[in-house]
Amino acid sequence: MIEINNLNFGYSKKKLLFKNLTLSLKEGHIYGLLGKNGAGKSTLLKNIAGLAFPQSGVCKVKGYTSSKRLPAFLQELFFIPEEMYLPSLTAVQFAKSTGHFYPHFSNEQFIAMLSEFEVPLDSKLNKLSFGQQKKVMIAFGLATNTALLIMDEPTNGLDIPSKSQFRKIIASALTENRCIIISTHQVRDLDSLIDSLIVLHKQEIVLNSSLDTIAEKLKFTSSASINGKEVLYTEENLGGINTIIANTEESYSKVDMELLFNAIISDNKSVTNQLK
Repeated sequence: MIEINNLNFGYSKKKLLFKNLTLSLKEGHIYGLLGKNGAGKSTLLKNIAGLAFPQSGVCKVKGYTSSKRLPAFLQELFFIPEEMYLPSLTAVQFAKSTGHFYPHFSNEQFIAMLSEFEVPLDSKLNKLSFGQQKKVMIAFGLATNTALLIMDEPTNGLDIPSKSQFRKIIASALTENRCIIISTHQVRDLDSLIDSLIVLHKQEIVLNSSLDTIAEKLKFTSSASINGKEVLYTEENLGGINTIIANTEESYSKVDMELLFNAIISDNKSVTNQLK
């Protein structure tokens, strides 16, 4: 689906944000993209969508070079940015004026998701709250049924019930022919939703793995004591100590993405080496 090879990108020629970045993503997966503020998550997404142009290297989606922005490429991609400016149209009017650009757009699906999100159909989009605007664009993006759906911080502005609805709707929208990428700094919002994790750190992709593969190599525990364990990383909290240990017993645990992310960005070599 997505092939990035030796991509070099910077907002100035003197300082590169990405250097020889390589990444391969497949259909049928929901990827979570994590990284510290300023790591370049949004910029990476824009390169994939053809909204930013690399100095060198190749970024292709379904065989199309992203930066060329060909119509056949654009109709298979929908990008939901973190910030948005919606027109003075109702959701129904917006779907009528924009939906025809996407061959597989379903108006029925769009209306059904707006109903589930409790978004009014007759209100002007630019008069809605930021959270309601986000719901409209999430619903529209899913209803386009494009092969690639990219979302940058989609849960910003959503309340707790809406985040639960978001996870449910996204999970139901995945097909074997679709790839969904979600970038966020709110790791808990992706809990029980994504099946693969990407971590961008220090100009490179330091992790691109399925959660199942991570669970095969690492075990995540929470206990008051870590005595007798081969500990790779620890964090203390009010309930005790959260730990990452090597999974040598083939006993699987749920991947604690926040704990794993913290271990990676702290440059913990024991954890990253275990994942290689």
